Amino acid sequence: MHVEASTVLVPAAPVPIAPYPTVEFDAGLLGRLGKSGPRYTSYPTADRFSEAFGYRDYLHAVAGVRTRGTKRPLSLYLHIPFCESICYYCGCNKIVTRRRDKAATYLAYLKREIEMQGLLFAGMNEVEQLHFGGGTPTYLSDEQMGELMAHLRRSFRFAPDEAGEYAIEIDPRTVSDERVHSLRRQGFNRLSLGVQDFDPEVQQAVNRVQPEQETRAVIAAARGAGFRSISIDLIYGLPKQTMQTMARTMDKVVAADPDRISLYHYAHMPHLFKPQRRINAADMPDSDTKLAMLQLCIERLTAAGYVYIGMDHFAKPGDDLAVAQRQGRLHRNFQGYSTHAEADLISCGVSAISAVGATYSQNVKSLDDYYELLDQNELPVGRGIRLSMDDLLRRAIIQKLMCQFELSVAAIEQAFPVQFEAYFANELAQLRQFERDGLVHLTPEWISVTMKGRLLVRNLCMVFDRYLTERTGPRHSPTI
Repeated sequence: MHVEASTVLVPAAPVPIAPYPTVEFDAGLLGRLGKSGPRYTSYPTADRFSEAFGYRDYLHAVAGVRTRGTKRPLSLYLHIPFCESICYYCGCNKIVTRRRDKAATYLAYLKREIEMQGLLFAGMNEVEQLHFGGGTPTYLSDEQMGELMAHLRRSFRFAPDEAGEYAIEIDPRTVSDERVHSLRRQGFNRLSLGVQDFDPEVQQAVNRVQPEQETRAVIAAARGAGFRSISIDLIYGLPKQTMQTMARTMDKVVAADPDRISLYHYAHMPHLFKPQRRINAADMPDSDTKLAMLQLCIERLTAAGYVYIGMDHFAKPGDDLAVAQRQGRLHRNFQGYSTHAEADLISCGVSAISAVGATYSQNVKSLDDYYELLDQNELPVGRGIRLSMDDLLRRAIIQKLMCQFELSVAAIEQAFPVQFEAYFANELAQLRQFERDGLVHLTPEWISVTMKGRLLVRNLCMVFDRYLTERTGPRHSPTI
């Protein structure tokens, strides 16, 4: 993963890209059909994981991967849970502290977990994807990050820089130009910046004051350092947001010219996330205003040349995500959309979720439990699930709908021992109701999501989720 400054490559002439179709925005339909539902970064979703699945089940899954004989790349995720201050909107698993010794202790245990995972996967395929999330990964010092990256390279074999996708989430308030260049030298080639909103009043309301010039300086530094892709995260529906503030924010986002943009709907669930209790609900925009904000953002980003990839994500037409979608290679996992569809995902750190073989496994969520299990020389698996044939079948369908907006019935029948129309008779009946609303087009050979239906693709995927009827309570964010 070391970046060599040697041969200068002359880029080939760009391949013309046909105009991309745009999603259709129907405010009345979105308002009527919007409801709470999973984001499907996995299927089954994490609320179906069981504590009956433990460390030994994970070892069995790894053994199965070793014996299956097929060559697949690896993907790594590392969770750094620490933050210096609390953002009121945040629903992530994080630890807010200024005590740097806590990070040093955590890092020692994280290295131990990485080493254990590296031994389990020794001699297997190389890592093609790496993602650091949090929390705030750049809470670690430059020296700590360098040591951690060196430890990863000792434990795993990595694809060359030009072939791998090595990403890190950063808080622009925590890095200097020099630190950005150092991250590139350490092997990262993709950068994701938390922005949320550029309006000072909105930033005050969510306790994340981040001047525009600070963010622009980090983007400029990343360009200068040679990062291959720069992404910005935004949220609509935050307190103090108005149509006017959102329009100004979008002007600044377009001017910043990132390669990818994630536009999330703020899910206000203070019963689940304590920091959100500090948000004054009276300051939040109403449902109609939030829909208008979403329409404004879509129109502005489309006019600026961005492609709607799917749930919350936009990218330039030449970006790897857009290319992967056109080529049918796009995948969705716990970090969102990905170009690496067939990779086993190994995740390290508190609360991190792995996807190995036909299993999901999640690490314990508290530092004390995490440290205790590693002290016992056990991977800190707290819960998980082994997927049945039905789970794998429905996961494949949901993946296709989320990533490609279409599904070949024949391809599913070739991959699984089912007769689609008979097996999914109830689901097809529900989809026909959505067809009458213009969200989906059904034929005996294909299920195709229309331009009007793409903004409600979560609703369509929920049709195939057999666990939804077993769930109770407000566990999920609104679908729009």
